[in-house]
Amino acid sequence: MKKTILITGGTGFLGKRLGLAMKAKYNVILTGRNNKQNLLAKKFTGCLVAPLDVSSIESVRDAFNEFNPNIVIHAAATKFVDLAEKYPMECIDINVLGSQNVARVSIEKNIETLIGISTDKAAPPVRNTYGMSKSIMERIFCSLDSKSSTNCACVRYGNVAWSTGSVFTIWKKMLEETGKIGTTGPEMRRFFFTVDEAVALVLNCLENINDFAGKVLSRKMKAAQIGDFLKVWIELKGGEFEKIKGRPGERNDEFLIGDLELPYTREIMIKNIVHYLISFNEKVLDPVSTGLSSANTEKLSKEEIINIIENPPMEEI
Repeated sequence: MKKTILITGGTGFLGKRLGLAMKAKYNVILTGRNNKQNLLAKKFTGCLVAPLDVSSIESVRDAFNEFNPNIVIHAAATKFVDLAEKYPMECIDINVLGSQNVARVSIEKNIETLIGISTDKAAPPVRNTYGMSKSIMERIFCSLDSKSSTNCACVRYGNVAWSTGSVFTIWKKMLEETGKIGTTGPEMRRFFFTVDEAVALVLNCLENINDFAGKVLSRKMKAAQIGDFLKVWIELKGGEFEKIKGRPGERNDEFLIGDLELPYTREIMIKNIVHYLISFNEKVLDPVSTGLSSANTEKLSKEEIINIIENPPMEEI
């Protein structure tokens, strides 16, 4: 008999791809608070969908009571850095209180496994409200692991190429409309991840949850300077770019492992790929020696940049 997985934020870009990847092995329930997006997600994935607003604990409880999930993937979030700076109350309501609601009900219902989706912006030094809210989510989940039978963990990664709000979707629209791309920081460096790699990280965490419970799982990722992506983009598609005013909360580099986390982080290999396991408040015997940032990690080659630009995920129906 298949186990049931409920995905909060399941009607978002990552949630839908998780549904597609998991539906053969699990009964997948995709949930979200926007019923139009719920209908589109059902059409795109073929998975069952249901309304759920993580900011309401009763909404969370209703969905859990109805579907009795064995596993919960918590992907629901407000994730736009500039909007979180402008509307911090909504960011806290969804990313902190919403995560708290999901965690509380998961423990109430004796859910087997709870995995939270985090971001490189949660790594120290935290620069913005969005990153801080996700950092709190990580600590909530990891702390609660030892307080119940529910295995709680998080995964942390960088920008998922072509996701909702990705620079690639924005650039594509700008170029189509004006022939010019506006960029807030060609000098900035960012980690880039394909959606398949993002899904694989979640699956690796789930498959090894007994080893990773109470911890944050990340993996080695390559980065690129935004200007390098722009130059290749324009070589391929034409047009030009110009620098525009920056957005609040931005920083030049992102961090997957911050310096403050080094004593608590060890390197592990999963399927021949370097991963990192962060144990909050529990120093490890063989810690990593250097933090991982978009400045010091391996850089994407021009061929890899072209591959990302030219291969967006399959279009939605």
